[in-house]
Amino acid sequence: MSDDDDFMQDSDQEQYDFEYEDDDEQETGDVDVENKYYNAKQMKADNPEEAITEFLGLPALEQEKGDWGFKGLKQAIKLEFKLGQYDKAVEHYRELLTYVKSAVTRNYSEKSINNMLDFIEKGSDDQRAYKCMEQFYSQTLDSFQSTNNERLWLKTNIKLARLWLDRKEYTHLVRKVRELHKACQKDDGTDDPSKGTYSLEVYALEIQMYADTRNNKRLKALYQRALKVRSAVPHPKIMGIIRESGGKMHMSEENWPAAQTDFFESFRNYDEAGSLQRIQVLKYLVLTTMLMGSDINPFDSQETKPYKNDPRISAMTDLVDAYQRNDIHRYESILQNNKDVLEDPFIAENIDEVTRSMRTKAVLKLIAPYTRFTLAFIAKQLKISETEVQDIVGFLIVDKKLRGKIDQSNGSVEIESNPDADRTQAMQEWTSAIRSLWKTVLNEAEGFKADDSSVILGGTAASGFPSSHMDFEGLKQNGGRGPNGWSKSRGGQKRSGGRAQLGSVK
Repeated sequence: MSDDDDFMQDSDQEQYDFEYEDDDEQETGDVDVENKYYNAKQMKADNPEEAITEFLGLPALEQEKGDWGFKGLKQAIKLEFKLGQYDKAVEHYRELLTYVKSAVTRNYSEKSINNMLDFIEKGSDDQRAYKCMEQFYSQTLDSFQSTNNERLWLKTNIKLARLWLDRKEYTHLVRKVRELHKACQKDDGTDDPSKGTYSLEVYALEIQMYADTRNNKRLKALYQRALKVRSAVPHPKIMGIIRESGGKMHMSEENWPAAQTDFFESFRNYDEAGSLQRIQVLKYLVLTTMLMGSDINPFDSQETKPYKNDPRISAMTDLVDAYQRNDIHRYESILQNNKDVLEDPFIAENIDEVTRSMRTKAVLKLIAPYTRFTLAFIAKQLKISETEVQDIVGFLIVDKKLRGKIDQSNGSVEIESNPDADRTQAMQEWTSAIRSLWKTVLNEAEGFKADDSSVILGGTAASGFPSSHMDFEGLKQNGGRGPNGWSKSRGGQKRSGGRAQLGSVK
């Protein structure tokens, strides 16, 4: 037998007296509490009232506040809120917050409270639920302010501000946003880089508020400040909100290219975040493309192509196709058969501009072969009212896209035909183009330059004449000999048998 075997054999003969009795009792107690918790969870779907009773009985089974009591209260609160027992939910939530200080770890409690508040926020759909949610937020703020948990304090305040935004309580929201901005700054008033993510969330809330109240001046300033924040790694949904609001702002200013860029960036961020708002923003992108008069299909890009055949976006896809084909009848038919497109106030507000543009192009195309037509004829062809036809024709005349006169007495329009005027206008444009070319060549470019060798006339050295003002008509040569009637003589060039007459040199 080896030495190691001897050692193991001797060790087996030794007896050690360890006392496990207390630990066994504690473990048995924990098992009982754990079994009760999971049994209650199984009753949640079929018998929620009994499940609540079981969950609320868990804290009493623990000698000291611990994890199972905390978990039991969480489950009970969620069920009570779901069943509309808001007062009981608030009462038990107050009890739950007492576990945060000592019974559970800081990270676990913070995560649990955040999840609880998210659950409450998603489940709030009436006035009583909103009031209950506001009480949850207030109690959370009071609890975590005393524990100096600034991160959770900021998150809860942002949730509370979002609640007031949803309820359009702008007075409360303005005060809360001001408080949050101050919390995200250093003592000297500059933005704290470590809180850049929270700062962007506050900007997003404030931007939404000013977008709702149509305060474009304040909205534009905040939008530009938000885009300059570089110290944050924001959630894509936050950037989606900021970009969407920016796109709407640019739309109100009729800055279509900037709006298109913002809506595309907003769609991309929402898509990355998995937010359903991406579908609505994609509709805004299609709308902006039509307002720009662009021939580029917005669904040609890699990001938007997968949504081209999405049923939720099919109406807008068909609209942009009809717009690019200038098919007014199909365009009107799509709008008529898809009333849900106009349920969005933003689309309803801006689609009229697209419709008017389509009808204007249709009128120009329809009247091209005619010198005289009636408003009733155009109205019948486009299936719109005579009043609207008159407005469109009047706009075309004022905008000088159509030369004609409207006879309101008999509802007719006579097109003025003047070929001479067209020819004169074309000549004027041609003359202007030549004048512009002449100025470019003679003034801005090198133009005509005199030769470096001086030309000596009558014993006087002339290095050249101003190239842009020379007139050679007065230069006459009378008789003479030699090349060009000039002959050499001592002292310079001399005209033999005549004089060189230099007319006007201007």
